[in-house]
Amino acid sequence: MLKQTLQQKLLQKLSPQQIQFIKLLQVPTVSLDARIKEELEENPALEDGSLTNMTDPIEEYPDKDPDDNFDNEEGFDSDDFSLEDYIQEDDYKDYGNGYDYGDDDDERKEMPVAIQHSFYEQLQQQLDLLALDDKHFLVGQQIIGSLDDDGYLRRPIINLVDDLAFGQNVMTEEHEVLEMLKVIQDFEPAGIGARDLQECLLIQLQKKDMNNPTIKLAIKVVSNYLDEFTKKHYDKLEKSLGISSEDLKNVVNEILKLNPKPGDSGAVAGKQLHIIPDFHISNNDGILHLTLNGRNAPELRISRDYQHMFEHYEKSDQKDKKMKEAVQFVKQKLDSAKWFIDAIKQRQQTLLKTMNAIMEYQYDYFLTGDDRKLKPMILKDIADKIDMDISTVSRVANSKYVQTEFGTFLLKSFFSEAIQTDSGEEVSNKEVKKILEECIAKENKRKPLADEKLTEILKEKGYNIARRTVAKYREALNIPVARLRKEL
Repeated sequence: MLKQTLQQKLLQKLSPQQIQFIKLLQVPTVSLDARIKEELEENPALEDGSLTNMTDPIEEYPDKDPDDNFDNEEGFDSDDFSLEDYIQEDDYKDYGNGYDYGDDDDERKEMPVAIQHSFYEQLQQQLDLLALDDKHFLVGQQIIGSLDDDGYLRRPIINLVDDLAFGQNVMTEEHEVLEMLKVIQDFEPAGIGARDLQECLLIQLQKKDMNNPTIKLAIKVVSNYLDEFTKKHYDKLEKSLGISSEDLKNVVNEILKLNPKPGDSGAVAGKQLHIIPDFHISNNDGILHLTLNGRNAPELRISRDYQHMFEHYEKSDQKDKKMKEAVQFVKQKLDSAKWFIDAIKQRQQTLLKTMNAIMEYQYDYFLTGDDRKLKPMILKDIADKIDMDISTVSRVANSKYVQTEFGTFLLKSFFSEAIQTDSGEEVSNKEVKKILEECIAKENKRKPLADEKLTEILKEKGYNIARRTVAKYREALNIPVARLRKEL
């Protein structure tokens, strides 16, 4: 038997404009230029005001609430929109509600980039210098192309033989590929082409002075006692090798000089992401001043050509189907341009509102840069302060950077949970991490402090936390366990 029921459901549906704003909000400054360029290419009704004649009058759009529903496409009526909706004078610099954007000229200067070659190109150049026949040259190219980013050859030799046969039509044997691999392992950087860490270290050691007793011992350690070395079982090594602690110390220092990832050495700088801060905080005699990076305030405007097309329609007596379709297209592009500009504007306002709240909340920290001055702060604290959703604050905190007088930081790093001291005072767990880091830095490296001992030290200082919490903080700081911190 069928039964009809009446139900009410409360659904929250985001408008296309809200979705566009959310997507723009989480775009970091370094990617914003590309996103704006993409929009400019897709929408001819949108223009970059900084590229147009600066003497031209600026014709813009009226301010709109981003929550307004612009997407009313049911039917077409010339009364639904008017030229005045698209042509109004406006001041671009009101985006920041009075905040300074900094010197745009300085922000837009091109950064010099050093010309670098990847380690693949370096290896190829070295291969080109060898007097090889076509077959061996192709085998060498196949080996170089099969190396991973660390410079290791992880693929089995038999697979390279198959790749050469099916991909290059080169018939070869395993021993021929191995011979060519030995040639490439002699290339720079030292250690390239190794199949595991042990071979990588041995290749580098064998390029050193083989008459040096320390080098001979180092080769012996890597060849026969690598597991004991990595676990820092130094007592066992001294006993097995029959050497003094001083000799072992020299061997350990020699091995530690080696590069475990030779392929990475030539590409480290190229892999580093160039961070462009979204905000700048300066200290003017104890008064903090917040500015938004000028790249976050592009001079976008509505295309005058599209405005003129719209104006021509309003004055035209011709109202046939083709004209209406053409103007509907123009209206769609104009609306899209307005929405994008509004989303950029709302993005700037949200960034400034959020960062200003964080700066006020952590004022003492931004004055000094001392981690001990950081107050416990969670996303809800800032969300309540600026009357916005926690997800909005999270999107800002997870992708935006601020430049201060003591470094450039991700906003997320200023958020931390509270820990209660013996006196009942709430402090940031960052303060505990800082003290933990200092204790480990000052420890006797011959007898490093175990987590249990670190827990006791923190309790003596008034921080009553569990050993597992100390271990969690230590791991968060990328500090290994006591045994692996041991030095001779």
